[in-house]
Amino acid sequence: MEPRARGVDLPSGLTVRCRSLRAGVPAGTTPDFAVYLRGQSPEATDWSSIWLRWPDFWVPLDGSDARQVIGELYARLADRRCEVACGGGVGRTGSVLAALAVLDGLEPDAAIGLIRERYHPRAVELPWQRRWVARVASTG
Repeated sequence: MEPRARGVDLPSGLTVRCRSLRAGVPAGTTPDFAVYLRGQSPEATDWSSIWLRWPDFWVPLDGSDARQVIGELYARLADRRCEVACGGGVGRTGSVLAALAVLDGLEPDAAIGLIRERYHPRAVELPWQRRWVARVASTG
């Protein structure tokens, strides 16, 4: 079952939309800015978006690039409609949501728990994704 597009509230009240790329963009709800997590380049969009090279069932290929992109996404949440999406909308998307929750002030384990509760119970699917969220916290 693919998660449908929905907003996830971070502890500060900032909201980010997350979804499966396979599900498509919900009608009438295009984002102002998006981060797409894929091993290959996604299709072009009519809105501002960044492609983060992140193969399925893995972690980002460039950790410093990922931290920069996620930091940019976090900074834009205050005044823009933003979304994050990957193929299935669970592991990679959940990992970025947890990283956003870390940037929002939570410890990594609490961030993962929050995202599993508010978004999807299998978010941050794999042990190396959980370790990656912890590294995001340790490198600021």
